[in-house]
Amino acid sequence: MSTVPERAEIDEQHKWALGSIFESDDAWAEHFETVSGRIEEFEAYEGRVTESPETLLELLELREEIMREVAQLSVYANLRSSEDTRNQEYQALSGKAEALSSEASSATSYIEPEIQELTEDDIDAFIEEEPALAEYEHFFDDVLRGKPHTRSTEVEELLAELGEVTSSPSEIYSMLSNADMEFPTVEDPDGEDIEISQANFTTLQKHENRAFRQRVHEAYYDEWETVRNTVGTSLKKQVRKDVKVARARNYETAREAALDGPNVPVEVYDTLVETVHDNLDSLHRHAEIKRDALGVDDLQMWDLYTSITGEEGPDVEYEQAKEWIIEAVEPLGESYRDRLAEGLDSRWVDVYENRGKRSGAFSSGTYDTQPFILMNYQDDISSMFTLAHELGHSMHSELAQEAQPWHDASYEIFVAEVASTVNETLLTQHLLETVDDDELRLHVLDEYLERFRSTLYRQTMFAEFEQRIHERAENDEPLTPDVFDELYGGLKSDYYEPAVIDDRIHREWQRIPHFYYNFYVYQYATGISAAVAIVDGILGDSATDAVDESAAADYREMLAAGGSVYPIEALELAGIDMTSADPIESALGVYDTYLDRIDELR
Repeated sequence: MSTVPERAEIDEQHKWALGSIFESDDAWAEHFETVSGRIEEFEAYEGRVTESPETLLELLELREEIMREVAQLSVYANLRSSEDTRNQEYQALSGKAEALSSEASSATSYIEPEIQELTEDDIDAFIEEEPALAEYEHFFDDVLRGKPHTRSTEVEELLAELGEVTSSPSEIYSMLSNADMEFPTVEDPDGEDIEISQANFTTLQKHENRAFRQRVHEAYYDEWETVRNTVGTSLKKQVRKDVKVARARNYETAREAALDGPNVPVEVYDTLVETVHDNLDSLHRHAEIKRDALGVDDLQMWDLYTSITGEEGPDVEYEQAKEWIIEAVEPLGESYRDRLAEGLDSRWVDVYENRGKRSGAFSSGTYDTQPFILMNYQDDISSMFTLAHELGHSMHSELAQEAQPWHDASYEIFVAEVASTVNETLLTQHLLETVDDDELRLHVLDEYLERFRSTLYRQTMFAEFEQRIHERAENDEPLTPDVFDELYGGLKSDYYEPAVIDDRIHREWQRIPHFYYNFYVYQYATGISAAVAIVDGILGDSATDAVDESAAADYREMLAAGGSVYPIEALELAGIDMTSADPIESALGVYDTYLDRIDELR
């Protein structure tokens, strides 16, 4: 029987180096007590934030000093918790860190409301008197921009204190899906029992045996059916929380509130959905190509993830994936490539799945730490692309933190998903042009088409679903598992018209953790659109063309900008205008081109 190993069975070289943050849990606990005792230092400044430029600067520097320490405590605890979500000791550690973070947010909640008592002219005068405040110009602009949606000091403090409570739906869902749910085993074509997990489900759906794929699909979604009411309730509460917090901040809708945070116009969201809807025929064509290639009368939901060849792709071991990714990012410059390579050798990555480990993948870290990447590597092409994706996030953080002060280093997800997808696109180009293996090249092309489908189309479909369920909450209409099924199933039917939409896929919304991230998913779709345009500018029409060093430098400038400019402005540094439909239409054109290419090769 194939089973998922315990954490202790994983080789140390394939685990992230959390000792670089704190050498032990005891060291974390000692530091926690020190930092916790410093939170009260903020009390001395309440009501005095703008009494003088010197006082304001002093407070901002204190905030940075303490918050950087809080961030390190939080990241260490959260990463330990992610290693094994069953470990109650680390769950408690994570809970303590979250409480401390909430306490620190509450203790500093008066800062922005008091700054908002100033005008732009007041800020200019402060900077003239205390030039060190010039470093905070973008921060001041962002604070003043939020004035219409900032409440009194008392309300802001209450909202900050409630942060630990309002995150409950997401935390409950995470514990249920990662720690408590146990998926069944299914027998593979060789008679071996395979344990389904959150991490390997998609991989199993790529198996060449169609009957096995169907068994996995049915067993997996039948297990979700057993927790239908719990997941439905957690999602309903998440949506209603989004709506109530938005109203508390004087926004008309939760979507408006979510997009106003990074200063992204709502029209960007609408343009994405409208443009993708106008091009559903390309997605339908992809489904038809897959159906014909597989030689089946009906394309079923358990066929969607399979290779267009009808066979599983070749194995790609972790060491080989590292080598190819390092080679692929070379057009971004020698310094970028070398730093990425060094990171892979410095245990940035927690590589393999273990029992209880959080599913999926992410990049984490703080201003004062190295990046940390969680993977559940499965020795396949998909895992290689996911590694390239997360390394894009990590390198973005490295460049931004090197170039920007702490308060300007953190960037918005809107640009983060560009950085990750640029790496995926470069990897595709590199492998298609350099690897002398037709089977691998065909699977790489198929993988990239699948990522296009799942990133541009699927995430836009998710964005539509998210918008519709929030609209229902805003109109005081009921949100039940049946409603979620109906809305999701309808969208699935629109997007995948040539395929058979079975009853089980209607409940796919249950397995999507991003619905707890408050209008997050659309940024994957805008991200791939911008990324394709950036890579096209760097490489030209073919990877054999000379690299445009100027375009590569512009892209690195965008990464290094971090949060010192708003996301739309950051992309403009790389020559991308996301307020128009042009990048989306350009990406869809590339999708069509690759469909032509794979139709010719198969």
